[in-house]
Amino acid sequence: MASIQEQYDDAMFDFSQGDYDACIGKLKDMLAADPKHFDAQMAVGMAYYRKGEFQQAIAEGEKAAQLNPREQLVHTNLSLFYMKAGDKQKAEHHGLQARISSWRSDKSTGPETAADPVPKCHGKRNRPPELTPHRTTYLVQL
Repeated sequence: MASIQEQYDDAMFDFSQGDYDACIGKLKDMLAADPKHFDAQMAVGMAYYRKGEFQQAIAEGEKAAQLNPREQLVHTNLSLFYMKAGDKQKAEHHGLQARISSWRSDKSTGPETAADPVPKCHGKRNRPPELTPHRTTYLVQL
């Protein structure tokens, strides 16, 4: 029997060829064996979306959100799915959640940025380029 990764790759090949029914079938088989396979859950939602089955795409996207509620792509996809389904309010909600998730992932874990947001060079503080006088003057002149 093929490994989970090989099964996933095979399903993604079907997806890339536009054979969404085959892709969905393979992904559903994977999810039956491993219900917490996040990538498969995300992909099955997108396959339904590509078929134009927006309500099913939403249902599968919500399952992905249960697996990883802070994942930016989950909310980006759900925003798209809800917009296509005609639910602008939920689409905007998930669009905002995607933005919030992106802000969370933008946090740098390095000690330099955690304590001091200004980069250091040879132990001295440097001014960020956007704050240098010639850049400010240039920007004002625009």
